[in-house]
Amino acid sequence: MIQTRSVRFRRLLPAMRALAVLAVALPAVASASALDQFKSFVKSTKSAKGEFSQRQVKMMDGSTKVSNESTGTFMFARPGKFIWTYQKPYEQLLQADGEKLYIYDKDLNQVTVRQLGNALGSSPAAILFGSNDLEKNFTLKDAGTKDGLEWLEATPKSKDTTFDRIGIGLKDGVPLAMELRDSFGQVSLLSFKKFEKNPAMSADQFRFTVPKGADVFQQ
Repeated sequence: MIQTRSVRFRRLLPAMRALAVLAVALPAVASASALDQFKSFVKSTKSAKGEFSQRQVKMMDGSTKVSNESTGTFMFARPGKFIWTYQKPYEQLLQADGEKLYIYDKDLNQVTVRQLGNALGSSPAAILFGSNDLEKNFTLKDAGTKDGLEWLEATPKSKDTTFDRIGIGLKDGVPLAMELRDSFGQVSLLSFKKFEKNPAMSADQFRFTVPKGADVFQQ
């Protein structure tokens, strides 16, 4: 049954956060700054895959509340090709072939299609999936050490973006965490593990096939 626009929008929210939330050389030495590690990582990363966890953090009545926890897998090939798969709490897929972005909700059997174009731009997704020219869209600076990671702060140069500030936590030249702060004070946290650098990937791996019987919505 075709869902109403409001229902589809609610189901798409986690996927859109991941996109909006929603890049390897030899590992950098431990003493290297976050900025040096990150530049080295981005310059030499062609592809990667691994697992992620995602959650939102809010301050309510003086205490921290964690919500919208989800887990899944990812893989990407620069520029603009990726597969971001939510496995829990329900299955959802974001997939881009370099030209179009497909968001597939398995439970609803619905696909939303968008032109990728410059959609990555100054979004957090550009840091992982976009081109290597990050300083065109972000102002980058070191942000100290926290939780055993060297942190980099990326501030979007464009005002037309959901996030005010993006933190990237690195260790041994690999990004292990991202912290995304929006203009409403909400924080989205991403953690990465089993991060494999430059695995072999076929050219057809990112080609999306619409599942049988799925409703397709163009945006």
